[in-house]
Amino acid sequence: MKAKLTDRQYVVPFVLITTLFFLWGFSRAILDVLNKHFQNSMDISITQSSLIQVTTYVSYFLLAIPAGLYINRWGYRKGVVLGLSLFGVGALSARFASMPPISVPGTEMGPFTAFLLSLFVIGCGLVFLEVAANPYVTELGPRETATSRLNFSQSFNGFGSLFATFAVGQFLFRGSSESDDVILPYTILGIIVLVIAVVFSRVDLPEIKHEEDENEGAGGLQKLGQLWKHKMFVFGLFALLAYEVAEISINSYFINFVTGTGWMSDRTASVVLTFALAFFMVGRFVGAWIMRRVEASRMLFICGVGTVVCTLLVLCPLGKLSMVALMGNYFFEAIMFPTIFALALRGLGGLTKSASSLLMMTPVGGCGFMLMGLIADGTGNLVIPFLIPLAGYIVVALYGFSLLKKSL
Repeated sequence: MKAKLTDRQYVVPFVLITTLFFLWGFSRAILDVLNKHFQNSMDISITQSSLIQVTTYVSYFLLAIPAGLYINRWGYRKGVVLGLSLFGVGALSARFASMPPISVPGTEMGPFTAFLLSLFVIGCGLVFLEVAANPYVTELGPRETATSRLNFSQSFNGFGSLFATFAVGQFLFRGSSESDDVILPYTILGIIVLVIAVVFSRVDLPEIKHEEDENEGAGGLQKLGQLWKHKMFVFGLFALLAYEVAEISINSYFINFVTGTGWMSDRTASVVLTFALAFFMVGRFVGAWIMRRVEASRMLFICGVGTVVCTLLVLCPLGKLSMVALMGNYFFEAIMFPTIFALALRGLGGLTKSASSLLMMTPVGGCGFMLMGLIADGTGNLVIPFLIPLAGYIVVALYGFSLLKKSL
């Protein structure tokens, strides 16, 4: 008999938590558009504009463990409310930081620095949301459908990304070169997020208890230490970091790549990126459906091989066929984050919240885009930087193979 996606008593919390995935999908995808927008409006290099990603994603490295300790102490709901509050305040402060004009590098960089600080606050909020929501979704139903359930919720992350790249991309690339155009999207985002924070502060989200949670002798830091004894968790941690390096770097580099090769304009590129993310979202839904019938580790290995092949094709001098391979890559990588995340947490019980905090340090891999920028700016070659994501996908494929071999 096919296992249920979730249990009846968890339907409302499952729906509420899933809405959060849309929000951080939007907030992370908007960076991929802002990156090229600031290159145009400030006449800066790819490497310099990558500070947008670095400032946001470094917060994951710095705050993931404190967020996990906070959620261990106060529970999932308070972790979500705190994350939404930081997110909303950061978005509104980004709106005010962007009000003065930002133009030539070295002359009016003060407002840009303030904007980066606002992105850091938003990143801190996203850390709390993701550390709370990702493991919580895996707990809201049968263990055997945990991976499928997380893939389903993560699909709404794709909806947020689609909306950000299309709507914000069309707005920012409409012909205006003003860097303070970011005021409107961040104002709207900040207001919506704070309203949702109020909603979550008034709802009751059931805390999932494990027998191990009753052991008062194991504090948060002790649990973090215990995790290193779980070899497949450690492998999963590094596989997730490798995936984040690959996925975020490609998203951030996408518009630079397709416009730098002369294939299309910035505005068209934002539309094409939206289509790529649509492939990604479809891949999430299809993957969630398939993994209700196919072992998750097998699916991860197959998709890992698929991304390696697609990235190798991008590295080959195949002209616009590289574009097709790049689009295919989005489909194959779609199930990777939630699948690795759920598989790495499998069997950890009371260590789940602590493990989640370590796993949520991995979006710091988004800083890998700066390395792609350095290679592109240093060599003048837009293709060579894809060696970075290729290495990441190879690690993911090896992790899937190891899990599959272990299960045989």
